[in-house]
Amino acid sequence: MQPNYQIFGDDEQMGESIDRIKEHGVDEDNIYILSHDNDHVRRAKRQTDANKIGVSETGLGTATKNIFRGKDDKLISKMKEIGFEQSKAKEIHKELEKGKTLLVVANEEDIKF
Repeated sequence: MQPNYQIFGDDEQMGESIDRIKEHGVDEDNIYILSHDNDHVRRAKRQTDANKIGVSETGLGTATKNIFRGKDDKLISKMKEIGFEQSKAKEIHKELEKGKTLLVVANEEDIKF
């Protein structure tokens, strides 16, 4: 099953969406953000208490391979590891290249962003 997700071009709207999701009982351990810009992810993570997609989500093997991959391949790999199909990950990646941010909610159904 593909994870629930929304792509945001505005951090304020994304923060409001994360607040709504948490108010509906979603554990923050199931909320992830991903962006083409690592600094952007760090800032957004601090502001929203969302998680980045790291070793615990991708596994040590993928994390090790990501050391040697380019940024684009790393992002696509991370998306695949949390449940996106290759074609969907590539489609979303094109949006991330435009400076947008991916908000993912894992292990939940019927999420209202």
